[in-house]
Amino acid sequence: MTTVVLPEGAVESGEEAVNKKPRGGVGSTVLMTIAALVWISPLVLLVITAVRPLSDFVAQGPLSWPGTFTMQNFSDAWGIGNFATTYRNSTLLLILKVPLGVFVSAMLAYALAKLRIRFGAAIMYTVFLGLTIPIYITIVPVFVMARSAGLTDSLIGLIGPYLAFGIPFEVLVLQSFIRQIPDEIVEAARIDGAGAWRIFLTIVLPLSAPALVTVLILDAVATWNEFLFALILLNSDAHKTIPVGLLNFQGQFSNNSTGLAAGILIAVVPILVAYTFLQRWIVGGLTAGASKG
Repeated sequence: MTTVVLPEGAVESGEEAVNKKPRGGVGSTVLMTIAALVWISPLVLLVITAVRPLSDFVAQGPLSWPGTFTMQNFSDAWGIGNFATTYRNSTLLLILKVPLGVFVSAMLAYALAKLRIRFGAAIMYTVFLGLTIPIYITIVPVFVMARSAGLTDSLIGLIGPYLAFGIPFEVLVLQSFIRQIPDEIVEAARIDGAGAWRIFLTIVLPLSAPALVTVLILDAVATWNEFLFALILLNSDAHKTIPVGLLNFQGQFSNNSTGLAAGILIAVVPILVAYTFLQRWIVGGLTAGASKG
């Protein structure tokens, strides 16, 4: 028998072979760099527009490098957009609607995933059917119902439509996650005498924290940016939210493009901060339900 001696280091251990990651080529790096630049280019253009005078923007064009820079657009935009009022209204709406929507969605997701209820499958498909309904075909019915109930030009009147369009997606994410919670934990709690509410509050909610944080962030972003229902249902300046307040920069005969760019930056600062610091929660919560064993 012939014995073959391999050079030292020629054979990798199984663990090293498994953990070794393939390296991307130069072409992949170039393509990803180009894609990243294209993706971030609207934000860069928005920042450049916000820090240049309107006269320079009109004379040189939107794609040119500014001849001068100014921060006056931001102070002007704060007053034109009435951000002192719209920030307060959007924040109040966020506090009222988002926790309520997430809690209701968590209860429904728990019932569909862990409780034996009649017509559970039909209820689940009915809820998910809400994901297929375009928001535009509901404008007239929602406005008629809100006017009949005396809820037009009121932040409270926005909560119903926001819940109706937010709950289906939140239930989809949460029930997928809650299904991965071992049934043995729930059954053990039932044997110890815990009821459905106690199991939900003390077991399901804590174990579902990653998914709950994810839907909380996504729902907050959607509520902060919602425009159509706010435009239809809100009339007075005292009740307008941030997206509707941005319409103040558009006139019949002129557009304050640089002021609008500054106003948009003021409006999206909370969203950019949230995504910057909480992106790992968003990605982790959306993938945890699919990866749990």
